[in-house]
Amino acid sequence: MALLKVGGVRKNFGGLTALSDVSFEVQKGDLLGIIGPNGAGKTTLFSVISGFYRPDQGEIYFKEKRIDGLKPHRICKMGLVRTFQIAQSFAGFTPYETLLTAALNHLPMNRAREKSEEVLKMVGLAEKAHEDSGSLTIAAKKALELAKAIAAGGDLILLDEVMAGLTLVEAEHFMSLIRRLRDGGITFLLVEHVMFIVMRLCPRIVVLNFGQKIAEGTPGEISKNKMVIDSYLGEEMAIAT
Repeated sequence: MALLKVGGVRKNFGGLTALSDVSFEVQKGDLLGIIGPNGAGKTTLFSVISGFYRPDQGEIYFKEKRIDGLKPHRICKMGLVRTFQIAQSFAGFTPYETLLTAALNHLPMNRAREKSEEVLKMVGLAEKAHEDSGSLTIAAKKALELAKAIAAGGDLILLDEVMAGLTLVEAEHFMSLIRRLRDGGITFLLVEHVMFIVMRLCPRIVVLNFGQKIAEGTPGEISKNKMVIDSYLGEEMAIAT
């Protein structure tokens, strides 16, 4: 049984259809990539899955329970957690305090403290545990964004362009971290614009365009798909991949 099942989801904003009949499944242990041009509906899809928007049509199941229409905090408590394109740090909080706040979402205080320390080490922020989160580098803020989702109890984490703005070396480090976390039991659904990241990191990719799913497959299949090339990759990118 799929960990996450998205079936026939539609979302309208006035006269604009942001998502139209989008369907796919995420299995436990997946690292599924979502790609598409700007305005394709990727972030809207994340917002619908995580409860920030209610779909106008369709059904979403997580751990075999229907979640479309539930509030974000209830979905989070079930183990489906999202990150944001712009890292969200609590003003004046240290990384440790930030993770403690997230961990208290599902753990008692003593265990939340342990979890916070564990996750800080996991993402390489242990030495910065008691610094002001606002003073962290971009890479460290991105790591903290991921760490919050882990501390909050994420079994399935939606990563929304979490590697945007990173250098090549930083992105390589982040990809290694995500692979280790996946091997440790966390499932990922990833939106990313940097194609080499998606092609190297994700065994399977879903492509959106104008709110519709136009393709799904392996990186090799996606890079050769004419609809994807015409709408997003372009011939030069397809050859490069």
